Amino acid sequence: MDFNLAKKLHRPSDTKILMLVMDGLGGLPDPGTGRSELETAHTPNLDGLARQSSLGLSIPVGHGITPGSGPGHLALFGYDPLEYQIGRGVLEATGVNFDLTVRDVAARGNFCTLDAEGRIIDRRAGRLETDQAVTMVKMLREINPIDGVSFFLEPVRGHRFVLVLRGDDLSQSISETDPQSTDVKPLSSRPLDGSSEAKRTARIVNSYTEEASRLLADLAPANGMVLRGFSMITPLPQLADVWGLHSASSAIYPMYRGLAQMTGMDPLPSGTSFSEQVNLVRDHWDAYDYIFMHYKYTDSAGEDGDFEEKVRRLEQADIVLPEVLELKPDVLIITGDHSTPATMAGHSWHPVPFLLYSRWAIGRNSATFDELSCAQGSLGTFPAKEALPLAMAHAGRLAKFGA
Repeated sequence: MDFNLAKKLHRPSDTKILMLVMDGLGGLPDPGTGRSELETAHTPNLDGLARQSSLGLSIPVGHGITPGSGPGHLALFGYDPLEYQIGRGVLEATGVNFDLTVRDVAARGNFCTLDAEGRIIDRRAGRLETDQAVTMVKMLREINPIDGVSFFLEPVRGHRFVLVLRGDDLSQSISETDPQSTDVKPLSSRPLDGSSEAKRTARIVNSYTEEASRLLADLAPANGMVLRGFSMITPLPQLADVWGLHSASSAIYPMYRGLAQMTGMDPLPSGTSFSEQVNLVRDHWDAYDYIFMHYKYTDSAGEDGDFEEKVRRLEQADIVLPEVLELKPDVLIITGDHSTPATMAGHSWHPVPFLLYSRWAIGRNSATFDELSCAQGSLGTFPAKEALPLAMAHAGRLAKFGA
Protein backbone atom coordinates (compact mmCIF):
# COMPACT_ATOMS: atom_id res chain seq x y z
CA MET A 1 0.00 0.00 0.00
CA ASP A 2 1.16 3.51 -0.79
CA PHE A 3 2.38 5.10 2.44
CA ASN A 4 0.49 8.34 1.85
CA LEU A 5 -2.72 6.33 1.52
CA ALA A 6 -1.85 4.33 4.63
CA LYS A 7 -1.45 7.55 6.61
CA LYS A 8 -4.93 8.66 5.50
CA LEU A 9 -6.67 5.35 6.16
CA HIS A 10 -5.22 4.11 9.44
CA ARG A 11 -7.44 4.60 12.46
CA PRO A 12 -7.05 3.88 16.17
CA SER A 13 -8.26 0.65 17.69
CA ASP A 14 -7.57 -1.45 20.77
CA THR A 15 -6.93 -4.56 18.65
CA LYS A 16 -3.57 -6.34 18.70
CA ILE A 17 -1.55 -7.80 15.83
CA LEU A 18 1.13 -10.48 16.24
CA MET A 19 3.38 -11.46 13.34
CA LEU A 20 5.43 -14.62 13.80
CA VAL A 21 8.12 -14.96 11.13
CA MET A 22 9.58 -18.45 10.90
CA ASP A 23 12.72 -17.67 8.97
CA GLY A 24 13.15 -19.63 5.73
CA LEU A 25 9.78 -21.33 6.29
CA GLY A 26 9.06 -22.59 2.79
CA GLY A 27 10.56 -25.79 1.46
CA LEU A 28 10.52 -28.34 -1.35
CA PRO A 29 9.72 -32.07 -1.46
CA ASP A 30 12.32 -34.52 -0.27
CA PRO A 31 13.23 -36.73 -3.25
CA GLY A 32 12.80 -39.85 -1.15
CA THR A 33 9.32 -39.12 0.19
CA GLY A 34 7.85 -36.49 -2.10
CA ARG A 35 6.90 -34.38 0.93
CA SER A 36 8.24 -30.96 1.96
CA GLU A 37 9.50 -30.16 5.45
CA LEU A 38 6.10 -28.71 6.43
CA GLU A 39 4.28 -31.74 5.02
CA THR A 40 6.64 -34.11 6.85
CA ALA A 41 6.58 -32.40 10.24
CA HIS A 42 4.01 -33.41 12.86
CA THR A 43 2.40 -30.02 13.51
CA PRO A 44 -1.11 -30.58 14.89
CA ASN A 45 -1.35 -27.06 16.33
CA LEU A 46 -0.36 -25.34 13.10
CA ASP A 47 -2.71 -27.58 11.13
CA GLY A 48 -5.59 -26.90 13.50
CA LEU A 49 -4.99 -23.17 13.24
CA ALA A 50 -4.81 -23.40 9.45
CA ARG A 51 -8.36 -24.77 9.35
CA GLN A 52 -9.56 -21.56 11.03
CA SER A 53 -7.39 -19.18 9.00
CA SER A 54 -7.00 -17.56 5.62
CA LEU A 55 -4.08 -19.14 3.77
CA GLY A 56 -2.00 -18.06 0.82
CA LEU A 57 1.49 -17.76 -0.59
CA SER A 58 3.53 -14.56 -0.46
CA ILE A 59 6.17 -13.32 -2.91
CA PRO A 60 8.86 -11.43 -0.93
CA VAL A 61 10.34 -9.34 -3.77
CA GLY A 62 9.17 -10.60 -7.17
CA HIS A 63 8.61 -13.81 -9.07
CA GLY A 64 11.92 -15.57 -9.64
CA ILE A 65 13.89 -13.28 -7.31
CA THR A 66 15.68 -14.95 -4.41
CA PRO A 67 15.48 -12.54 -1.44
CA GLY A 68 17.89 -11.91 1.36
CA SER A 69 16.60 -11.70 4.91
CA GLY A 70 16.53 -7.90 4.87
CA PRO A 71 14.24 -7.49 1.85
CA GLY A 72 12.12 -10.43 2.98
CA HIS A 73 11.40 -8.87 6.35
CA LEU A 74 11.00 -5.33 5.05
CA ALA A 75 8.28 -6.57 2.72
CA LEU A 76 6.42 -8.18 5.61
CA PHE A 77 6.65 -4.89 7.50
CA GLY A 78 4.88 -3.13 4.60
CA TYR A 79 7.87 -1.68 2.74
CA ASP A 80 8.49 -2.16 -0.97
CA PRO A 81 11.87 -3.95 -0.84
CA LEU A 82 12.79 -2.60 -4.27
CA GLU A 83 12.33 0.98 -3.05
CA TYR A 84 13.77 0.59 0.46
CA GLN A 85 17.05 -1.26 0.33
CA ILE A 86 19.17 -1.74 3.45
CA GLY A 87 22.45 -3.59 3.38
CA ARG A 88 23.26 -6.49 5.65
CA GLY A 89 26.08 -4.62 7.32
CA VAL A 90 23.85 -1.82 8.58
CA LEU A 91 21.31 -4.34 9.84
CA GLU A 92 23.94 -6.29 11.76
CA ALA A 93 25.49 -3.14 13.23
CA THR A 94 22.13 -1.76 14.32
CA GLY A 95 21.25 -5.12 15.83
CA VAL A 96 24.21 -4.98 18.23
CA ASN A 97 23.42 -1.31 19.02
CA PHE A 98 26.48 0.06 17.28
CA ASP A 99 26.10 3.83 16.91
CA LEU A 100 26.50 4.25 13.14
CA THR A 101 27.22 7.66 11.65
CA VAL A 102 26.86 8.98 8.10
CA ARG A 103 30.64 8.51 7.66
CA ASP A 104 30.43 4.75 8.29
CA VAL A 105 30.38 1.75 5.99
CA ALA A 106 29.31 -1.43 7.78
CA ALA A 107 29.76 -5.04 6.71
CA ARG A 108 28.71 -8.38 8.08
CA GLY A 109 31.64 -10.69 8.68
CA ASN A 110 31.89 -14.46 8.94
CA PHE A 111 34.81 -16.26 10.48
CA CYS A 112 35.52 -19.22 8.19
CA THR A 113 37.82 -22.22 7.81
CA LEU A 114 40.43 -22.24 5.02
CA ASP A 115 42.46 -25.17 3.74
CA ALA A 116 46.22 -25.13 3.14
CA GLU A 117 45.72 -23.50 -0.28
CA GLY A 118 43.51 -20.75 1.18
CA ARG A 119 40.22 -22.19 -0.13
CA ILE A 120 37.09 -21.94 2.00
CA ILE A 121 36.04 -25.34 3.33
CA ASP A 122 33.51 -24.08 5.89
CA ARG A 123 31.92 -20.62 5.58
CA ARG A 124 30.86 -20.68 9.24
CA ALA A 125 33.91 -22.30 10.86
CA GLY A 126 31.77 -25.13 12.21
CA ARG A 127 29.26 -22.57 13.53
CA LEU A 128 31.88 -21.21 15.90
CA GLU A 129 30.91 -20.59 19.51
CA THR A 130 30.35 -16.92 20.36
CA ASP A 131 33.04 -16.95 23.08
CA GLN A 132 35.68 -18.00 20.55
CA ALA A 133 34.56 -15.30 18.13
CA VAL A 134 34.79 -12.66 20.87
CA THR A 135 38.46 -13.56 21.44
CA MET A 136 39.26 -13.19 17.73
CA VAL A 137 37.37 -9.91 17.48
CA LYS A 138 39.49 -8.50 20.31
CA MET A 139 42.63 -9.53 18.40
CA LEU A 140 41.47 -7.91 15.16
CA ARG A 141 40.67 -4.67 16.97
CA GLU A 142 44.44 -4.13 17.20
CA ILE A 143 44.71 -3.39 13.47
CA ASN A 144 45.72 0.24 12.99
CA PRO A 145 43.83 2.79 10.85
CA ILE A 146 44.58 2.70 7.13
CA ASP A 147 44.69 5.93 5.09
CA GLY A 148 42.78 7.82 7.79
CA VAL A 149 40.06 5.17 8.10
CA SER A 150 39.42 3.58 11.50
CA PHE A 151 37.99 0.09 12.02
CA PHE A 152 35.46 -1.02 14.62
CA LEU A 153 34.59 -4.66 15.25
CA GLU A 154 31.77 -6.13 17.29
CA PRO A 155 30.87 -9.80 17.81
CA VAL A 156 27.31 -10.70 16.84
CA ARG A 157 26.49 -14.36 17.48
CA GLY A 158 28.44 -17.52 16.76
CA HIS A 159 30.71 -17.06 13.74
CA ARG A 160 29.27 -13.66 12.83
CA PHE A 161 30.75 -10.24 13.51
CA VAL A 162 30.32 -6.65 12.33
CA LEU A 163 33.07 -4.56 10.75
CA VAL A 164 32.59 -0.80 10.51
CA LEU A 165 34.85 1.49 8.50
CA ARG A 166 34.75 5.14 9.60
CA GLY A 167 36.32 7.96 7.66
CA ASP A 168 35.84 10.51 4.91
CA ASP A 169 35.16 9.78 1.24
CA LEU A 170 33.94 6.21 1.70
CA SER A 171 31.42 4.34 -0.43
CA GLN A 172 29.12 1.33 -0.05
CA SER A 173 29.47 0.56 -3.77
CA ILE A 174 32.06 -2.16 -3.41
CA SER A 175 31.87 -5.92 -3.93
CA GLU A 176 31.86 -8.55 -1.20
CA THR A 177 34.81 -10.74 -0.25
CA ASP A 178 32.48 -13.61 0.58
CA PRO A 179 31.96 -15.84 -2.49
CA GLN A 180 29.11 -17.55 -0.56
CA SER A 181 30.41 -20.94 -1.65
CA THR A 182 33.12 -23.40 -0.67
CA ASP A 183 36.20 -24.79 -2.46
CA VAL A 184 37.11 -21.27 -3.60
CA LYS A 185 39.30 -18.57 -2.08
CA PRO A 186 37.88 -15.39 -0.48
CA LEU A 187 37.47 -12.66 -3.06
CA SER A 188 39.15 -9.30 -3.30
CA SER A 189 36.79 -6.37 -3.02
CA ARG A 190 36.43 -4.18 -6.11
CA PRO A 191 34.62 -0.91 -6.85
CA LEU A 192 31.14 -1.30 -8.31
CA ASP A 193 31.20 2.14 -9.92
CA GLY A 194 33.86 4.44 -11.27
CA SER A 195 33.92 6.82 -8.32
CA SER A 196 37.12 7.62 -6.48
CA GLU A 197 35.31 6.87 -3.20
CA ALA A 198 34.47 3.31 -4.26
CA LYS A 199 38.01 2.69 -5.51
CA ARG A 200 39.44 4.01 -2.26
CA THR A 201 37.07 1.99 -0.07
CA ALA A 202 37.77 -1.27 -1.92
CA ARG A 203 41.52 -0.70 -1.63
CA ILE A 204 41.23 -0.06 2.12
CA VAL A 205 39.04 -3.14 2.65
CA ASN A 206 41.58 -5.30 0.82
CA SER A 207 44.42 -3.91 2.89
CA TYR A 208 42.46 -4.57 6.06
CA THR A 209 41.53 -8.15 5.13
CA GLU A 210 45.15 -8.88 4.20
CA GLU A 211 46.28 -7.84 7.67
CA ALA A 212 43.38 -9.68 9.36
CA SER A 213 44.17 -12.85 7.40
CA ARG A 214 47.76 -12.73 8.61
CA LEU A 215 46.59 -12.53 12.24
CA LEU A 216 44.08 -15.38 11.85
CA ALA A 217 46.24 -17.73 9.79
CA ASP A 218 47.43 -20.01 12.59
CA LEU A 219 44.11 -20.31 14.44
CA ALA A 220 41.62 -23.19 14.28
CA PRO A 221 38.93 -23.78 13.23
CA ALA A 222 38.48 -20.13 12.25
CA ASN A 223 41.61 -19.18 10.31
CA GLY A 224 39.98 -16.78 7.84
CA MET A 225 37.25 -14.22 7.40
CA VAL A 226 34.90 -13.01 4.68
CA LEU A 227 32.80 -9.84 4.41
CA ARG A 228 29.49 -9.05 2.74
CA GLY A 229 26.67 -6.53 2.77
CA PHE A 230 28.74 -3.33 2.67
CA SER A 231 26.25 -0.57 3.37
CA MET A 232 25.60 2.88 4.78
CA ILE A 233 22.60 4.22 6.72
CA THR A 234 19.30 4.63 4.84
CA PRO A 235 16.53 6.16 7.00
CA LEU A 236 13.14 4.40 6.81
CA PRO A 237 9.62 5.80 7.27
CA GLN A 238 8.51 4.79 10.76
CA LEU A 239 5.65 2.40 11.43
CA ALA A 240 4.13 4.82 13.92
CA ASP A 241 3.95 7.58 11.32
CA VAL A 242 2.70 5.43 8.43
CA TRP A 243 0.37 2.99 10.20
CA GLY A 244 -0.23 4.60 13.60
CA LEU A 245 1.16 1.52 15.34
CA HIS A 246 3.00 1.35 18.64
CA SER A 247 5.18 -1.64 17.79
CA ALA A 248 7.83 -3.90 19.25
CA SER A 249 10.02 -6.83 18.22
CA SER A 250 11.19 -10.05 19.83
CA ALA A 251 14.21 -11.53 18.06
CA ILE A 252 17.12 -13.53 19.43
CA TYR A 253 19.47 -12.76 16.53
CA PRO A 254 20.80 -9.16 16.42
CA MET A 255 20.28 -8.55 12.69
CA TYR A 256 16.52 -8.94 13.00
CA ARG A 257 16.38 -6.72 16.07
CA GLY A 258 18.35 -4.13 14.10
CA LEU A 259 16.00 -4.22 11.14
CA ALA A 260 12.97 -3.93 13.40
CA GLN A 261 14.51 -0.96 15.23
CA MET A 262 15.06 0.82 11.92
CA THR A 263 11.29 0.69 11.31
CA GLY A 264 10.59 2.16 14.74
CA MET A 265 9.90 -1.03 16.72
CA ASP A 266 10.99 -1.16 20.34
CA PRO A 267 13.32 -4.12 21.00
CA LEU A 268 11.99 -6.47 23.68
CA PRO A 269 14.09 -8.87 25.76
CA SER A 270 14.08 -12.16 23.85
CA GLY A 271 15.66 -14.85 26.03
CA THR A 272 17.38 -17.81 24.43
CA SER A 273 14.48 -20.01 23.30
CA PHE A 274 11.15 -19.65 21.52
CA SER A 275 9.24 -20.41 24.72
CA GLU A 276 11.19 -17.73 26.58
CA GLN A 277 10.41 -15.29 23.77
CA VAL A 278 6.69 -15.93 24.19
CA ASN A 279 6.90 -15.44 27.96
CA LEU A 280 8.76 -12.15 27.55
CA VAL A 281 6.30 -10.95 24.90
CA ARG A 282 3.51 -11.75 27.37
CA ASP A 283 5.17 -9.44 29.91
CA HIS A 284 4.93 -6.53 27.42
CA TRP A 285 1.75 -7.52 25.61
CA ASP A 286 -0.50 -4.76 26.95
CA ALA A 287 1.88 -1.97 25.93
CA TYR A 288 1.86 -2.52 22.15
CA ASP A 289 -0.49 -2.68 19.15
CA TYR A 290 1.81 -4.76 16.96
CA ILE A 291 4.56 -7.22 17.88
CA PHE A 292 6.92 -9.00 15.50
CA MET A 293 8.43 -12.29 16.68
CA HIS A 294 11.30 -13.97 14.87
CA TYR A 295 12.10 -17.71 14.86
CA LYS A 296 15.48 -18.36 13.25
CA TYR A 297 16.09 -22.08 13.44
CA THR A 298 14.07 -23.21 10.43
CA ASP A 299 16.36 -21.13 8.23
CA SER A 300 19.58 -22.34 9.86
CA ALA A 301 18.62 -25.96 9.27
CA GLY A 302 17.59 -25.24 5.68
CA GLU A 303 20.86 -23.50 4.91
CA ASP A 304 22.74 -26.47 6.35
CA GLY A 305 20.83 -28.75 3.98
CA ASP A 306 19.52 -30.69 6.98
CA PHE A 307 15.97 -31.75 6.08
CA GLU A 308 15.39 -33.71 9.30
CA GLU A 309 16.62 -30.83 11.47
CA LYS A 310 14.30 -28.37 9.75
CA VAL A 311 11.42 -30.79 10.35
CA ARG A 312 12.44 -31.01 14.02
CA ARG A 313 12.58 -27.23 14.36
CA LEU A 314 9.09 -26.92 12.85
CA GLU A 315 7.81 -29.46 15.36
CA GLN A 316 9.47 -27.58 18.23
CA ALA A 317 7.73 -24.37 17.19
CA ASP A 318 4.42 -26.19 16.92
CA ILE A 319 4.70 -27.37 20.53
CA VAL A 320 5.04 -23.75 21.69
CA LEU A 321 2.23 -22.43 19.45
CA PRO A 322 -0.50 -22.86 22.14
CA GLU A 323 1.48 -20.44 24.33
CA VAL A 324 1.37 -17.93 21.46
CA LEU A 325 -2.39 -18.41 21.09
CA GLU A 326 -2.85 -17.80 24.83
CA LEU A 327 -1.87 -14.18 24.15
CA LYS A 328 -5.19 -13.93 22.24
CA PRO A 329 -4.06 -11.67 19.41
CA ASP A 330 -6.90 -10.24 17.33
CA VAL A 331 -4.79 -10.93 14.26
CA LEU A 332 -2.05 -13.56 14.07
CA ILE A 333 0.15 -13.95 10.99
CA ILE A 334 2.50 -16.91 10.66
CA THR A 335 4.79 -16.88 7.64
CA GLY A 336 8.41 -16.68 6.56
CA ASP A 337 10.62 -13.98 5.09
CA HIS A 338 11.63 -16.34 2.27
CA SER A 339 11.88 -20.04 1.51
CA THR A 340 14.98 -22.03 2.44
CA PRO A 341 14.48 -25.57 1.11
CA ALA A 342 16.85 -28.03 2.73
CA THR A 343 17.20 -29.74 -0.65
CA MET A 344 18.76 -26.51 -1.98
CA ALA A 345 20.71 -25.64 1.20
CA GLY A 346 20.02 -21.93 0.70
CA HIS A 347 17.46 -19.22 0.12
CA SER A 348 15.21 -19.70 -2.89
CA TRP A 349 12.70 -17.78 -5.03
CA HIS A 350 9.77 -20.04 -4.15
CA PRO A 351 6.59 -18.49 -2.70
CA VAL A 352 6.27 -18.58 1.09
CA PRO A 353 3.43 -20.22 3.07
CA PHE A 354 1.25 -17.60 4.73
CA LEU A 355 -1.40 -17.94 7.46
CA LEU A 356 -3.66 -15.18 8.75
CA TYR A 357 -5.90 -15.87 11.73
CA SER A 358 -8.64 -13.45 12.84
CA ARG A 359 -12.37 -13.50 13.49
CA TRP A 360 -12.80 -12.43 9.85
CA ALA A 361 -10.59 -15.10 8.32
CA ILE A 362 -11.90 -17.62 5.77
CA GLY A 363 -11.06 -21.13 7.00
CA ARG A 364 -11.26 -24.51 5.27
CA ASN A 365 -11.90 -27.78 7.11
CA SER A 366 -9.45 -29.81 5.02
CA ALA A 367 -6.57 -27.35 5.34
CA THR A 368 -3.14 -28.14 6.74
CA PHE A 369 -0.29 -25.69 7.08
CA ASP A 370 1.94 -26.53 4.16
CA GLU A 371 2.81 -25.31 0.68
CA LEU A 372 -0.02 -27.13 -1.14
CA SER A 373 -2.81 -26.01 1.21
CA CYS A 374 -1.50 -22.45 1.12
CA ALA A 375 -1.46 -22.57 -2.69
CA GLN A 376 -5.19 -23.40 -2.56
CA GLY A 377 -6.00 -20.78 0.09
CA SER A 378 -8.37 -17.84 -0.17
CA LEU A 379 -5.57 -15.26 -0.17
CA GLY A 380 -4.00 -16.66 -3.34
CA THR A 381 -0.46 -15.66 -4.22
CA PHE A 382 0.25 -12.03 -3.35
CA PRO A 383 3.15 -9.61 -2.72
CA ALA A 384 4.51 -9.88 0.82
CA LYS A 385 4.37 -6.08 1.14
CA GLU A 386 0.57 -6.45 1.37
CA ALA A 387 0.83 -8.56 4.55
CA LEU A 388 0.69 -5.60 6.93
CA PRO A 389 -2.27 -3.93 5.16
CA LEU A 390 -4.09 -7.29 5.38
CA ALA A 391 -3.35 -7.46 9.11
CA MET A 392 -4.49 -3.85 9.60
CA ALA A 393 -7.77 -4.53 7.80
CA HIS A 394 -8.49 -7.68 9.82
CA ALA A 395 -7.69 -5.71 12.98
CA GLY A 396 -10.21 -3.00 12.10
CA ARG A 397 -7.47 -0.42 11.78
CA LEU A 398 -8.15 0.79 8.23
CA ALA A 399 -10.96 3.16 7.28
CA LYS A 400 -13.00 2.85 4.10
CA PHE A 401 -11.38 4.27 0.95
CA GLY A 402 -13.51 6.71 -1.02
CA ALA A 403 -17.19 7.62 -0.81
